[in-house]
Amino acid sequence: MSGGGGGRMPDFFIVGAPRCGTTFMYEYLRCHPQIFMPERKEPEFFCSDLDSGNYMDSLSFMRSEEEYRALFRPARPDQRVGEASTWYLYSTVAARRIREASPDAIIIAMLRDPVEMIYSLHGRRVFSRSEDLTRFSDALDAEEDRQQGRRIPPRARNVKALFYRQIARYPEQVQRYFDIFGPDRVKVIIFEDFRRDPAASYRSTLEFLGVDPEFQPDFQVVNAARTRRSDRLQSALLSPTLIRVARRVIPAVVRPRVGPLWDLINSREEKRPPLDPALSARLHEELRPQIVQMGQMLGRDLTEVWR
Repeated sequence: MSGGGGGRMPDFFIVGAPRCGTTFMYEYLRCHPQIFMPERKEPEFFCSDLDSGNYMDSLSFMRSEEEYRALFRPARPDQRVGEASTWYLYSTVAARRIREASPDAIIIAMLRDPVEMIYSLHGRRVFSRSEDLTRFSDALDAEEDRQQGRRIPPRARNVKALFYRQIARYPEQVQRYFDIFGPDRVKVIIFEDFRRDPAASYRSTLEFLGVDPEFQPDFQVVNAARTRRSDRLQSALLSPTLIRVARRVIPAVVRPRVGPLWDLINSREEKRPPLDPALSARLHEELRPQIVQMGQMLGRDLTEVWR
C-alpha cells in the first residue's frame, strides 16, 4: 500500500461470511458514537483475487486506494474506524493485504450454518442477477462446470462466488486469519447465537472493539430476503452506458446511497421457501467434517448448532 489518498486505513474489519448477519452488525456498529463506518458497505478493496477486472466486477470491487481511503476521511481522530466486506473471509489474499495495510487491525468474522448460508447466498445472487439458475440444486450441480469456466451467467459479478461448496469451507478461511492476525485478534460470532440474543452478541463485540459496551441501539431485522419487482428494469439499470453517466452526474458523496435505495424501490420482501429437507440433510452430511473442524477450532460442538 502506498499510504496515499488522504484518509486513514480502518483499524477493524468485518470480513464475512456472506448472509451471516454482517449487515446487521455493520448497521448497528455505525450507530455507536465511538465508531465510524462509511456509508458504503462492502467496498471489497482487499480481495483482489475475486475481482476479474471486467466491467461487472467494477460494480462490486473498489480498485482505487485513493477512493478507498477517502471513505474514512470523515472519521474523527477519537473514533474506532472499520468497514465490512463479506468476501474478505473467502478470499485467499485479503487477510495478508489487510495486515500489510493495517498491521494492528482486529477482525470480526460471522459464521452461520454453512448449508443455510449457501442457500441464502444463492437466493441473494439470483436477486442480484449474478446467478441465472433459480433452483438451488441446479446451481450446485453446475459448480464443476463453472470452475472450468462454463455455464457462467452473463451478468455474474464475482464468478468465484458461484462455487457454493467452497464458500462453505469455513475452517481454512478462519485459520488464515488466525495465522496472520493471531486468534486473540479475531472474534468469531456464530449467527445462531447472534439471532437468539443480539444484544449480548452486540455488547461482546463492543467490548472486543474497546468502546463503551453500554450503548444499545434499537435492534431490527435488516437485509431480509427480497425479490425483484422488474427484472427487465434491473437489467437496463446495469448497462455500462447508464452506469458511466450516473458516475459522472451523481456526486461521490451520494453514490453509496443510490444502490440500496434502488434495491428498496425495485424489490419487495419475500420469505424464501425452506430448503428441501433431503437436500439439506445430504449437504449437512457432506459438510460434516468442516462443521466438526470449525467447532474444534472454537472449542464447541457445532454439530448440535448446525444440523
